[in-house]
Amino acid sequence: MSATDAGNIESVLHETRLFPPPAHFEPRVSFRSEAEYQQAWQHAKDNPAEFWGDLAKENLTWFEPFQNVMSGEMPETKWYEGGKINASYQCIDRHIEAGHGNKAAIIWEGEPGDVRVLRYQDLHREVCKFANVLKRMGIEAGDRVTLYMPMVPELAIAMLACARIGATHSIIFGGFSSDAVADRNNDAQAKLVITADAGWRRGKELPLKAAVDESLEKSLSVEKVIVYQRTGCDVTMVPDRDYWWHELMENESADCPAAELDSEHPLFILYTSGSTGKPKGVMHTTAGYILGAMMTTRWVFDLSPEDTYWCTADIGWITGHSYIVYGPLANGATTMMYEGAPNWPDEGRFWQLVEKYQVSLFYTAPTAIRAFMKWGDQWPQQYDLSSLRLLGTVGEPINPKAWMWYHTTIGGERCPIVDTWWQTETGGIMISPLPGITSTKPGSCTKPLPGVVPAIVDDQGNEIGENQGGLLVMTQPWPHMLRTLYGDHERFKDTYFSKIDGCYFAGDGARKDEDGYYWVMGRVDDVLNVSGHRLSTMEVESALVAHEAVTEAAVVGFPHDLKGEGICCFVSLKTGDGDDELKKELTQHVRKQIGAIATPDQIRFAAALPKTRSGKIMRRLLRDIAAGRESAGDTTTLEDYTVLAKLRDSDE
Repeated sequence: MSATDAGNIESVLHETRLFPPPAHFEPRVSFRSEAEYQQAWQHAKDNPAEFWGDLAKENLTWFEPFQNVMSGEMPETKWYEGGKINASYQCIDRHIEAGHGNKAAIIWEGEPGDVRVLRYQDLHREVCKFANVLKRMGIEAGDRVTLYMPMVPELAIAMLACARIGATHSIIFGGFSSDAVADRNNDAQAKLVITADAGWRRGKELPLKAAVDESLEKSLSVEKVIVYQRTGCDVTMVPDRDYWWHELMENESADCPAAELDSEHPLFILYTSGSTGKPKGVMHTTAGYILGAMMTTRWVFDLSPEDTYWCTADIGWITGHSYIVYGPLANGATTMMYEGAPNWPDEGRFWQLVEKYQVSLFYTAPTAIRAFMKWGDQWPQQYDLSSLRLLGTVGEPINPKAWMWYHTTIGGERCPIVDTWWQTETGGIMISPLPGITSTKPGSCTKPLPGVVPAIVDDQGNEIGENQGGLLVMTQPWPHMLRTLYGDHERFKDTYFSKIDGCYFAGDGARKDEDGYYWVMGRVDDVLNVSGHRLSTMEVESALVAHEAVTEAAVVGFPHDLKGEGICCFVSLKTGDGDDELKKELTQHVRKQIGAIATPDQIRFAAALPKTRSGKIMRRLLRDIAAGRESAGDTTTLEDYTVLAKLRDSDE
């Protein structure tokens, strides 16, 4: 295909393996056949108001029925206007009313090994009490509340209590710096911060209250702080500003009816990194979001009452919002939370937890899977993983080598793998296999869910042909899409809706193959333009990781006098430091896998790659290193700043 059009990305890596659904896997609550899925998808495409209206009536409890399913074109679409609803009620009260109050809602294990199980009636009591605490603190519907906590049940309790009274929660991952907390407090104009003294991570205490204290020197909108005592470390408590969680809860009433909120009432703000240095406050509303989280959890994970479901994300990310708290609890499921690191006290911790709690559904990130691979098969082989019936992956495209390892070593070749594509902005999963009915291809997120109508287009918005890389867009609105960037609606329109008229632009490149399967090729700003050919960095990375010596790779472009852009590969090895011979071997390996067009210009060995705390490689920073320039933009999501320093020290 011609690569002269900037909207086209050449797809040069081809994966032909096809895995039919396991014969023994019987969907329990999801779609039962490919024909049933296809009928639902076509109906949703042709009659979106009827499709989404029926789902909302059948699956949500309304205090007042909505008058209109949807109105307005993207980006100004509104959903379920006139309806009154409450997300906390959806997640707790209605299950108790249905007689399921004794069912486990949250199974939690702390890194030191402490365990708590909250039944739905326990969760209801704690949420109602804390909702009353918030009211006594002067928090009202529409106020913004910052949550900066470790992975403890109180984080879920606090977010559901905010939802119960109509306060808009803004959760900040507990590893962020005080400056990041201050930036987000200021942008949201938060009135209250809920935090903990500290949290546990790899046997060490991560001080959270101290970071909050520092952040409040720069965020003047915050009036009060509530502190949950997790580790018992010493903290400074400022009189008339700081309050202990346990003291506030001690004599509080457990009677707090859920507020009847408008469908479009802001449920939460979640900040995601911006290339300009200013984080983007993605805002989601109540009815559309809770319906999307609920239905996608049910469809994609075939989540039934018998399952013990574990999403390994942190609640500080959208994956944790949708698939640890809101999605599973809206379905009345048992959701698992774990506080610590996957390699503490050793690299078998996750598999020990799967065996201990008989986890049946396991959802994690490709970054984690590659780490598991590097640690070795001996760790999962020590544990009984036979309880697993479905595996999921989230966060970035998964390379075929990691997919196959997950399939064989963890799934025992018996578990369907749902490779899910979605974003903070979409609120829920958009493209994914459906377990038991979709044949899967390693590295492909397969087909869109009902109600999701994507297209692959060029820069002018023209759909392009099979197996041609282009821009991934959504051509129809969906209920759980973001409504704005908090306080900056113009940036919202410019970021997501200005590139292709009438469409949501995801920022990702993708291709669709002859079977209608989607292959996400990574961020379009992670596309290389080599001698006029636009190549996906993800495909070059997959080729590198396919080599037996490589555990992880990140590929970026850098200015090249002859080609326009050269290919620089940062490579982490399973063992050793690497040498010139291995560089030559890897270069030839990429040429053989993809072709001469993708021959690396540079290969740099790195013990570790710069990542966000959710595990995504920060390729923007690697581009700066490859180009020999200082890093600009937002770096508050970077997990370990020493990684950057080491890479710069070894700069060629």
